[in-house]
Amino acid sequence: MNDCIFCKIAAGEIPSQKVYEDETVFAFRDINPMAAVHILVIPKEHIANVLDINESNSAVISHIFEVISKIAKDEKLEKGFRVVSNCNEYAGQSVFHLHFHILGGEQLSLKMC
Repeated sequence: MNDCIFCKIAAGEIPSQKVYEDETVFAFRDINPMAAVHILVIPKEHIANVLDINESNSAVISHIFEVISKIAKDEKLEKGFRVVSNCNEYAGQSVFHLHFHILGGEQLSLKMC
């Protein structure tokens, strides 16, 4: 998508603090962190949100979770972390490109918001 900010970040058109990149996944630090460690993990392929996951792109999602595990270990989050994906505006999704938040590096509240 030409106007998608996350597509532009993954393509290197908008600068970011890259944490990880391979052929299918890009991960970068959130510019408005909600925890000591707050990293966004996105597929390079434009997928709007969880509702658009299907047989043709589910392998990418599986790979994203392998990457999340690697990043969590690299960031020393073994004590605990949270993975969140908001789906649609009612849940707080503001960028309509599937993304997973890795939140950790400190004791997280039991409250989800």
